[in-house]
Amino acid sequence: MNRLPNLKDILINTFTKLIDQFSTFFSNLVSAIVILIIGWVIAKTASILIKNVLSRVGIDKVGDKIKEIDAIKKFNLDFKLSQILSTIVYIFIMLFLSVSAADTLGVPAISNMFLMLVNFIPKLIVASIMLLIGLFVSDLAKNFVNSLTKSFNIASGKLIGLGVFFFVLFISVILALGQAGINTSLLESSFNILIAGIVLAFSIGYGFASKDILLNIVSSFYSKNKYTEGQIVEISGVKGTILKMDNTSIVLDTEEGETVFPLKVLQNEKVVIFNK
Repeated sequence: MNRLPNLKDILINTFTKLIDQFSTFFSNLVSAIVILIIGWVIAKTASILIKNVLSRVGIDKVGDKIKEIDAIKKFNLDFKLSQILSTIVYIFIMLFLSVSAADTLGVPAISNMFLMLVNFIPKLIVASIMLLIGLFVSDLAKNFVNSLTKSFNIASGKLIGLGVFFFVLFISVILALGQAGINTSLLESSFNILIAGIVLAFSIGYGFASKDILLNIVSSFYSKNKYTEGQIVEISGVKGTILKMDNTSIVLDTEEGETVFPLKVLQNEKVVIFNK
């Protein structure tokens, strides 16, 4: 006849295992808390040191230049790069030590999640640097286009410059997202289609709208060496002294006052030069 199991032994073994597991978990929990406390001290110290060093180096001046960009100035952002970078370092150290703490507790799901974040932060930093450089390049390109269109007296120069700004910035965003490990193939395809349509529409529309301006600019290349300030000329029956010439027009000092002609008249109309 089989003997019934001893209930007392079963209860003792069960409680013994529970106590052992609780003791192990409590010990691991204390170790994890100690790791996090030490990590917090290290992260806080490193964050303060890095913030002070970067402030003395003058990296906050770069942030001030970023805030001066027209597209950023509208948002009235108040930030310091030294504070942002020191915060990133703080978060990185805490996440890195959180992986060790989670491993100590024996929770692989949490540990893997923290490890993914730790691996993502360096990519995020590089992507942010690329985006920052792209922002500066976009602003430089916009200012260059604005100056160029202004020198040629081209209408809608600011609109063209703004379009160039967002074009270069969007390319920078795509490159930064790719560096961060985000798939941008769909975004690139949509961007290429959009840009192709905008360029085609703009080329046709602006080509018709600025035909006269382009004619004046082309005329300036052929006429600058033939005419100089101080010459007495007669253009379309109007006689006067050349006061000044730019890329699109010529100004004569006549008896009736200053008369402005588009430069294309130098190619299309009869011009008489009285002295050289």
